[in-house]
Amino acid sequence: MSDQPAYDVYSRDCPARLFFDRLAERWVLLIINLLRQGDAQRFSEIKRRVNGISQKVLSQKLKQLERDGLIARTLYPEVPVRVEYRLTPLGGSFAETIDQVGQWAEQNVEQMQRAQAQYDAQPPAQAGEPGLHFIRPAQE
Repeated sequence: MSDQPAYDVYSRDCPARLFFDRLAERWVLLIINLLRQGDAQRFSEIKRRVNGISQKVLSQKLKQLERDGLIARTLYPEVPVRVEYRLTPLGGSFAETIDQVGQWAEQNVEQMQRAQAQYDAQPPAQAGEPGLHFIRPAQE
């Protein structure tokens, strides 16, 4: 078995980049995780629960996720028209990965916050400039 990945994800032409690009978009993880938590959801319910997302952006994200095969949209010909969204089997398998990322975040968020506070407490000349972080020798 080779240590090389099947795809060169660093190449602009890599098909796996579609997945990484979608994953990196704001709101996507929240929408998928919300749909993972239960039955199909109506647009208004998703908008209400994903605090801060605009109607326009939510509509765009839902269309993208439907196009990617991660969610399914069902239109009910009622008055008024009812539309529901649910995860597809592909979206459900992706949601399991999101759950693992969420668990990691919950377990490590305090450590990251401490690292951020330590970084922010550094003098401006040292913070963020490579090669300027000096380690003091241990006292003997």
